[in-house]
Amino acid sequence: MPYEKTKDGKLKTLERKPEEILEIIKKEKIRFIDLHFTDVPGKLQHTTISADFLDVESFEEGIPKLDGSSIRGYVEIHESDMVLKPDPSTFAIVPWMPENLKTARMFCNVYWGFGLGRFSRDPRGVAQKAEQVLKDEGYDISYWGPEVEFFVFDRVSWDVLSAYKGQSYQIESREAAWNVEGKGYPIRFKEGYFLAPPQDTLMEFRCECSRVLAEYFGVICDVHHHEVAGAGQNEINIYRDSLTNTGDSVMTLKYVIRNLAYQRGMLATFMPKPIFMDNASGMHVHVSLWKNGENVFYDLNDPHAEISQLARYFGGGLLEHARSLAAIVAPTTNSYRRLVPGYEAPVYIAWSRRNRSACLRVPVYHKGPKASKQKRLEFRPPDPSCNPYLCFAALLAAGLDGIKKKIDIGDPVDEDIYKLTPEKRREFGIKELPGSLKEAVECLQSDQEYLKPIFSQDLIDKIIELETNEYSEVNLRPHPYEFYLYFDR
Repeated sequence: MPYEKTKDGKLKTLERKPEEILEIIKKEKIRFIDLHFTDVPGKLQHTTISADFLDVESFEEGIPKLDGSSIRGYVEIHESDMVLKPDPSTFAIVPWMPENLKTARMFCNVYWGFGLGRFSRDPRGVAQKAEQVLKDEGYDISYWGPEVEFFVFDRVSWDVLSAYKGQSYQIESREAAWNVEGKGYPIRFKEGYFLAPPQDTLMEFRCECSRVLAEYFGVICDVHHHEVAGAGQNEINIYRDSLTNTGDSVMTLKYVIRNLAYQRGMLATFMPKPIFMDNASGMHVHVSLWKNGENVFYDLNDPHAEISQLARYFGGGLLEHARSLAAIVAPTTNSYRRLVPGYEAPVYIAWSRRNRSACLRVPVYHKGPKASKQKRLEFRPPDPSCNPYLCFAALLAAGLDGIKKKIDIGDPVDEDIYKLTPEKRREFGIKELPGSLKEAVECLQSDQEYLKPIFSQDLIDKIIELETNEYSEVNLRPHPYEFYLYFDR
């Protein structure tokens, strides 16, 4: 999204009209328009039209090019005709396409065909509805800042189709502890955090991703670094923005990272836990609410973390619904290979300042009025396999429910929860996140009312259906390690 700086130094999204976009297309001699949207699980989808067929009516009436029955979580075959309405504020020229095939992309809103209105399971539409609900509650805006972690490998292969013969996968990385090529300096398990080149072989790659995101797509990345895991784990942080814009930014970041890695003969993955015995990838989410130009999460008079009572209620909602939120923010079977003790994952439902062993954290790098704009809550269970639109919308729904019901956040736990005994955790009243996708889905089935101001019932039911099926698909198949454990029984 294009931005401009306001007088007070804030970034403001530039609104663009269809006529302006059509003029840019003509001036830049753009040949094709790539229309982007996501399925319910969060995978980027696209279709490409000739720029000659884009006009003002395309923005108003939509482009009738979508068979919704072929998109996961959308519709059945007898109701498949849908239209895509491009959002002109998301227009960006795709820099890696050759000049003779010059292409621009726009995110689209999904509508039913035949003038039947907005599609209730369009994830971007859910994000936009969440923003409207926030305004209806009397707030101006919510700001979101995700920390997106991911792996970049040199080569990955797997065999799951020979199900009766056996199943396997293999990962190659020049940074890996098991690297046998003798190139570079392999990184030991859990020792990759903030490493400098030449051990960090991906600094140039992250710099290029950040440059392309900013210059071509308007996505501002304020920091990037090597993450804790050894074999090519990275983190790129997105500077805070409104809810829908941040959802767009996460999808754009994934799109750029995958394409730039592919061009370099590498593969990027946002799968949370690809490597045994090393840290997994999360997507910690920072959030704050604003009203009348002020951050309502900040309170100078709070001696513990300088957060307001309203922020405590919002956090209380996140903790109250953390177990059911897991089905939306950690939505894969692989997510629960991350959410285990011993790998810095936020397993325990508690809050704290500074403390990264709690699932809800209040960063306290600075204090006082000068730091008021930075005050936020950090929710740590999400991972990058989630649909960002649904993730942020669900977190907002839980937080607003906390404010509405004045849910007590409880006392902070300002010590390492990982080192507490089970008895001590029970004494503190600390519960755990679900241990499997099946358990998370069961929690969502029993705790979903807080979502309904934003999520339609048919979307909640579809999430449950898709995730139940995925859990069953994985659970049905023998695991290679089971041979090691049980073959001689």
